[in-house]
Amino acid sequence: MSFADVWASLENLAFSAYIAESWLFPFLESIHVLSATFLVGSIVMVDLRLLGLAARDHPVSRIAEEVVPWTLGACALSVLTGLGMFMTQASRYVDNRPFQVKMLLLILAGLNMAVFHLATARGIARWDTARAATAAARFAGASSLLCWIGIMLAGRWIGHLL
Repeated sequence: MSFADVWASLENLAFSAYIAESWLFPFLESIHVLSATFLVGSIVMVDLRLLGLAARDHPVSRIAEEVVPWTLGACALSVLTGLGMFMTQASRYVDNRPFQVKMLLLILAGLNMAVFHLATARGIARWDTARAATAAARFAGASSLLCWIGIMLAGRWIGHLL
């Protein structure tokens, strides 16, 4: 079975048709935008702290600890609503350039986060309360910020070029 067959099977589900032809699609789209706003907002708070542009008097670990539950919840909701919209026209979405860019940037943002948590943040005790984080932490914050700006911009273009 090819990917094209998988996308077609997904689109042909009765639930996909129901989403596409009812109030559910605009509802999912609205919740997706709201959850993405919470997701990006919580990430930007940490990124700006890593860059030394905000909350410099607060430990990075404390900010991260307080926003991570919001980040995870918003991420779960954003993924669920995104999948709901995706399944209505999967084969069209996978060929949509802004969608492809968004998916690539999501992967890069995830890799950046993984490297930060698995490597850079291991030494957080040395710079947690410093007004300026390490160069590696600042790089992670800047990379994350750029990825998420790109994700949000690409996401807004998807529906206009579908």
